Amino acid sequence: MAASPEQPGPAGLLPLLDGAPEEVAPRLLGAVLRHGEVALRLTEVEAYAGEDDPGSHAYRGPTPRTEVMFGPAGRLYTYFSYGMHVCANVVVGHEGRAAAVLLRAGEVVEGHDVARARRPRSSERDLTRGPARLCQALAITLEHGGGDLVAGPVTLEPGPAPEHWESGPRVGLRGAPERPWRFWLPGEPSVSTYRPAAARTAPSTAPGARR
Repeated sequence: MAASPEQPGPAGLLPLLDGAPEEVAPRLLGAVLRHGEVALRLTEVEAYAGEDDPGSHAYRGPTPRTEVMFGPAGRLYTYFSYGMHVCANVVVGHEGRAAAVLLRAGEVVEGHDVARARRPRSSERDLTRGPARLCQALAITLEHGGGDLVAGPVTLEPGPAPEHWESGPRVGLRGAPERPWRFWLPGEPSVSTYRPAAARTAPSTAPGARR
């Protein structure tokens, strides 16, 4: 799909984040996420709304964990995935209504040796392919949650609008899996392979089965 011809320009990050998450997400493709010596160009993102999105952490309203998703825009929302890996999101939209964009993948453009040292067993393709790997390479932790992406230490710099992007279902979701709210730059090796949510196994009702 072709992107809007409008460019983010020098006005800064916040105007880029104004809108519904599924509108903002493709605008972030090509933006540069930076922390310390490492910077990457975003190649894949996913949009999440709030209480009208069953796939969102904020679906049931604000909690101590998800409060940052309700704004203001331009903050970093971090969380543990499967209790092991940190993932990072950009809060977008209007204050009081939860919305965020998950940073799924990117291409390292500065500090490659530092990123490689943090992920020494990774292939080049997988260095920042997937949200947990992205955070490992940039040393983003839960402590960075709530941080201002303009002031830092983790920053997001608008890039030129991509000429083309593609969209499809979000990865691994049971809630609203049909929404085409994953966006990526075509032809980029760092983009994830789509995987639907794993099917739940029904409990056995056979005699003697554990329940």
